[in-house]
Amino acid sequence: MTGTTPPAVRKPRSTWTPAQIALTTVAAALSLLWIAPLFWALSTSLKTSTESVASPHWIPDHVTWDSWKGIFDAGNIPDWFVNSVVVSVCVTFVVLLVASLAGYGFARTEFRGKGVLLSLTMAGLMFSPAILGVPLFTTVQSLGMVDTYWGMILPQCAPAAMVYILYKFFQSLPKELEEAAFIDGAGRWRIFFTIVLPLSKPALSAVGIFTFIASWNNFLWPYMVTNNPDLMTMPNGIATVQNAFGIVWPQLMAGGLIAGLPLIIVFVFFQSQIVRGVAHTGLAGQ
Repeated sequence: MTGTTPPAVRKPRSTWTPAQIALTTVAAALSLLWIAPLFWALSTSLKTSTESVASPHWIPDHVTWDSWKGIFDAGNIPDWFVNSVVVSVCVTFVVLLVASLAGYGFARTEFRGKGVLLSLTMAGLMFSPAILGVPLFTTVQSLGMVDTYWGMILPQCAPAAMVYILYKFFQSLPKELEEAAFIDGAGRWRIFFTIVLPLSKPALSAVGIFTFIASWNNFLWPYMVTNNPDLMTMPNGIATVQNAFGIVWPQLMAGGLIAGLPLIIVFVFFQSQIVRGVAHTGLAGQ
């Protein structure tokens, strides 16, 4: 007599626990708090100037796109957008290259003066970029890079914080992998590009995203180093348009949304990389 297979027992649907309900409620409330300013900015940008200073209300009585049209008519938004993309992408690429090489050198190689050089690099964390504005501008001016892309890009390409993040991450990688590669005849450069960098994708993603956001939002340095309207980045260009309008809230909100939209898109599409990078690089407590 052959045994019969017992019928599959359908598992009951899991019910939400009180903890899950509480966490979901808190997450939904925080999401609303994050979305509310964006919705208010969008709502204000669709109001008339008179309505925007009237009693506060979320839904415009008369929807108008005049503020958006005024921003695009008064400023060269496409060129400013391209300038911001060029500067931010170049800064991100150079920072990833320089910070990864410096961090790996500090983490895995021994050389005379390493401690002093590492201390000097970490000392850069104590200085605000605003303090370095004047000496950096003097240097850029002496090199003839005022009103150029290079003048906006190069001074942003040596952040000590990114070197430190990658330095600590490279220290956490197992040395056995590199030692095995050395035994197989691989050189230092091959190990770096074929073993270390592929294992460092979470840290590199975090550094790249944070660098891109910081470069895109950078207002002070591009403002100092260029007076050419054709080379302005989005924050500088939008600020120029807003100064021309004065404090007109619909135009102010429309300009802010235009400047911040790319960062919102970056966050939406790369949020998993941001979370993973924060978890792997130890930035959660900062």
